[in-house]
Amino acid sequence: MRALRNHGLALFFAVIFLASLIGQAFTGQDDFNHLQIAHHQDPVSLGRYLTSSDFWVDVLENWQSEYLQFTLFILTTVWLVQQGSPESKELDKAGTESDQEQKLGDHTTEDSPKWARVGGLRTRIYSNSLVIVMAAIWIASWLGQSVTGRITYNAQQLDHHEAAVSWASYLTTSDFWNRTLQNWQSEFLAVGSMAVLAIYLRQRGSPESKPVGAPHAATGVEG
Repeated sequence: MRALRNHGLALFFAVIFLASLIGQAFTGQDDFNHLQIAHHQDPVSLGRYLTSSDFWVDVLENWQSEYLQFTLFILTTVWLVQQGSPESKELDKAGTESDQEQKLGDHTTEDSPKWARVGGLRTRIYSNSLVIVMAAIWIASWLGQSVTGRITYNAQQLDHHEAAVSWASYLTTSDFWNRTLQNWQSEFLAVGSMAVLAIYLRQRGSPESKPVGAPHAATGVEG
């Protein structure tokens, strides 16, 4: 029970992620089969649907936008601040901060990660490892979206007796950019509104909120 408590946040989101993905698989198959029947084609099994481009393009277009959101948020909050927001650093701490503030080199402790102590390239990589991994997942997901999206797009082209397009040509289509931008705009709106709303609104006990009694102008303060 102690392990469950100590990892409750990760476990909670892992469970609801899997539940949502499973729900998407069943509802997506049902919707896909309705379209198949409407076009006088055979319905597909769940297993076949899970390996189809139709399923994965929908999954990956959402994944890539989420990881882009976090990549940009991690990077921009290094340099940009927002007065009054707990999502921002304190106004005078913009930038990468000193080794002392970041507990690097001579300022590490016995329980500091090894790569924070060794210096050189390994410490530089570790110092940026979060954004590196987030950006890598975003790029991989976006690439996957472009590949699966092209397959789906070409299937529709063939259904309408039109020519299939190459991957490079698909990247210039409105289908690709509509799928991409409809997700980007929602992520950017959500992050921006969270940073601003948290200036004036509170949630008692949440680290994403300032203490209930903190002044609106307090910046970088968490509850």
